[in-house]
Amino acid sequence: MRPGLVSFLGAVLAIGVFFSAAVARADDTQIITSKNVQTFDDPATSSNWIVQGSKYATQGFPQAELVKAWPESLYGKNTQNKNLFSLGIHGRFDRKSYNSIEWIPAKKDDTGKMQPYAIPLPGKVRSIDLWVWGSNYNFTMDIYIRDYQGIDHILHMGSLMFAGWKDLSVTIPGSIPQSRKYIPSYAGLELTKIVIWTAPDEKVDDFYIFIDEINEITDMYVQRFDGEDLADPDTLNNLWQQGNK
Repeated sequence: MRPGLVSFLGAVLAIGVFFSAAVARADDTQIITSKNVQTFDDPATSSNWIVQGSKYATQGFPQAELVKAWPESLYGKNTQNKNLFSLGIHGRFDRKSYNSIEWIPAKKDDTGKMQPYAIPLPGKVRSIDLWVWGSNYNFTMDIYIRDYQGIDHILHMGSLMFAGWKDLSVTIPGSIPQSRKYIPSYAGLELTKIVIWTAPDEKVDDFYIFIDEINEITDMYVQRFDGEDLADPDTLNNLWQQGNK
């Protein structure tokens, strides 16, 4: 093979390797950050949760209330007297069983009635954590995460057999889709509810549980491309409506 041809092929190969490496680096880019999903420190919005119990719930229970309580691991003694609140549950059931209590995020509709509202989870979520106050009951906690196809995935946060505040965390499995093949490829997740389950042999006639500070660890990197504005449905719709007017 002629020396000139060898040099040319070598240059082409080098360019190909360079661009392959550049694409790989772009695909591997991450911006990992912690984001607050829900705080309960604003009474105007923090009370927007529907709380309901399973069939053996005592009449008038469960009860929900915003209370001035917080994890000292986060805020210390709050010597500055900030408005710190957590969402509390007062639960009672008439009999032992696999009882459950659901916390469902909600918003008021046009008539003022509370309706379920899924909380968006920004970015490609790696994990979710929240602070829970327990009093050593044999209960467990699950969270429900909805993907872009409308499928709810149940993730187990773990046992509530502990005393006081504890930060519970769960990793989002790779089997839950957070993107799709077609543009726009981003397909974010949503938090639809939190569920407490009681063990069938546990005391359930009177108990309290509090939750605070729902957070996520997420990847906020967005890969840019020429014409990305056309991937935004609102922008595309406006441009389409304008046409050649």
